[in-house]
Amino acid sequence: MACIAVIGGDGAGKTTVTRRLLDAGRLPFHYLYMGINVGSSNAALPTSRLLQRLRHGDSRPVTTHAAPAAPKRGARAAVRSLARLGYRLSEEWYRQILCWRAERRGEIVLCDRHFVYDFYLRAEERRAKPIGDRIHLWLLERLYPRPDLVLFLDAPAELLMARKGEASLEFLDGRRQAMLEIGAGDARFLRIDATQPLEAVIAEVEARIAAFLAPRREG
Repeated sequence: MACIAVIGGDGAGKTTVTRRLLDAGRLPFHYLYMGINVGSSNAALPTSRLLQRLRHGDSRPVTTHAAPAAPKRGARAAVRSLARLGYRLSEEWYRQILCWRAERRGEIVLCDRHFVYDFYLRAEERRAKPIGDRIHLWLLERLYPRPDLVLFLDAPAELLMARKGEASLEFLDGRRQAMLEIGAGDARFLRIDATQPLEAVIAEVEARIAAFLAPRREG
C-alpha cells in the first residue's frame, strides 16, 4: 500500500514511536528496520548477521553512526571501501525487496530509520570520504527508492545528548542539518517537533499518517 519512514537523530524517539503505532493496531503496519545497525534489525541477510557477530560478538554497537574518522588512502583502502560498498548494497536492496513485498500485500510498511537519510552527507563531508562511500551516496540518492512519506522527528542536539548521550553535540547537530538539507523542498518530508511530550509526538505522527492515507483510501 505505502512506505512510511520515521527518521531522526539518536534519541529522537523513532523506535518508541514506531513501536507504539504497531501496538495500537489501528492500521495494517508492517515494521521494517531500515538502519545500518544489523544487530537492531528485524530483517537482514544471513551474511550480514555473520559479519556483525564476527565484528562485535554478542554485543551491539553503542550507536548506529560512527564518528567521522580520518580517511585512509592507497590501493588497500580503496579495495576495502569497494568491498564495503558491495556489502551495503546487498543489504539495502534486500530490505527494499521486503518492503515491496509487504506493500503488494496491502500493508503499510513502517520504517524505523531509512538508508537514504541515514547515510546522507553534506557536500563538505562527502568530499573526504573514500571512493566506495562516495559511490554509495550517489547510488542511494539517485537509484534507491524513497518512502512515500517521511516523518522527521526533529530535536536539537542538546536534547538528544541528554536523552541518550551516545554521540557528540557536533555530530548530532551535523546529522540534524544533513536531514533538514535532504528534506528541503520535498513534499514527502514532514518535520515533527520531537521536543514535545511523547504522547503529543505520537498523536501528531498518527494525524500526519491519517492525512496522508486518506486520499489513497478514497481512491
